[in-house]
Amino acid sequence: MKTIRFGIIGAGMMGHEFASAVARWCHMLDVDFRPEIVAVATRSASRFDWFRAHFSSIKQYTHDYHELIANDEVDAVYAAVPHHLHKEVCCAALTARKHLLAEKPLGIDMIANAAILNAWKECPDVLLRVASQWAFFPGAQRVCDAIERGAFGRIIEVNTGFLHSGDLDPNRPMNWKRQIEFNGEYGVLGDLGIHACFIPFRAGWLPRNVRAILSKIVSERPNASGGRSPCLTWDNATLLCEAKDNADGTRFPLTLKAHRIAPGERNSWYIEVYGTRASARFSTRDPKGLEWLDYTGGEQTWGRIQTGYETVFRTITGPNFEFGATDALLQMVVAFLFELVRGAPPCKFAGCMRPEETAVAHRLFTAALKSHANSTVEPVEA
Repeated sequence: MKTIRFGIIGAGMMGHEFASAVARWCHMLDVDFRPEIVAVATRSASRFDWFRAHFSSIKQYTHDYHELIANDEVDAVYAAVPHHLHKEVCCAALTARKHLLAEKPLGIDMIANAAILNAWKECPDVLLRVASQWAFFPGAQRVCDAIERGAFGRIIEVNTGFLHSGDLDPNRPMNWKRQIEFNGEYGVLGDLGIHACFIPFRAGWLPRNVRAILSKIVSERPNASGGRSPCLTWDNATLLCEAKDNADGTRFPLTLKAHRIAPGERNSWYIEVYGTRASARFSTRDPKGLEWLDYTGGEQTWGRIQTGYETVFRTITGPNFEFGATDALLQMVVAFLFELVRGAPPCKFAGCMRPEETAVAHRLFTAALKSHANSTVEPVEA
């Protein structure tokens, strides 16, 4: 059993979720590798308490992530820090030859993203991947399998997105995602947009241009001092792209939505693919339901397939049980380690997002900002 020793940089919600996934490793079957958390770096001392209570393997607690990166006992890093820190943290980890699973969007802007990719190119033996867990839902994987088999025929249209509704409450407290200096100009695109990009980009459905409409809906929120602070980042983003299918050169509309204020949506990621031979719709809002339409002539009838606990990487859970967000995160961590140990994912869509795919996303998001500002259709530069 090969052990990969991890250091976590950033002990917020996703740092806890990553650690929880590691603690569930006994859930996995047929793996000859395992992660072990040996170090945690965070600026908040109080956040160490939870890790101390649950992980006896952790020997290093530090407020300085440079100390974690310098630790020879750390083989790989999971980086879950605000966007303005992505460049310095990721570049430092890569320079130290640490394998790196980073949170999206891998840089606060296109310049930071390019700097991270340049640092990665200097160490080709280091694995760099970006969090992209939602595609591991069984319904999404069925869509991915259909893409890989060419089951859809010629692509007519693709819609994908990530929708929240919590920010509909104007009294929800201010946090870093609503401040440009920490989240960046992309706003919600930097927060949620990468998740919407994963399946289209992995499929080779790349945007050629974009017309974007961005919205700032809640202008201010309560701050920690008892007053109110302005919300300067975009709440919602709707992008209409002309995409090109690299498989056959055909073009079709690709719509991506990233909304923090989507009434009625608690936390919904979705993918819809419409083709000349088949069509499919899946959303985590209905995590067991996959809508499917086969077209062979005559009547067109949508059917509903009830998926079970059907995972890329086998677990102890039986197929009749339900799959959820924490299961998707565990599958993502397994995917990262599988690729690290075996050299490649088991199939096309069973891996984490690649650095070059995030570069496409940054070009798209940068073009979207310009499109909205000028009310124009903007090219997505290659």
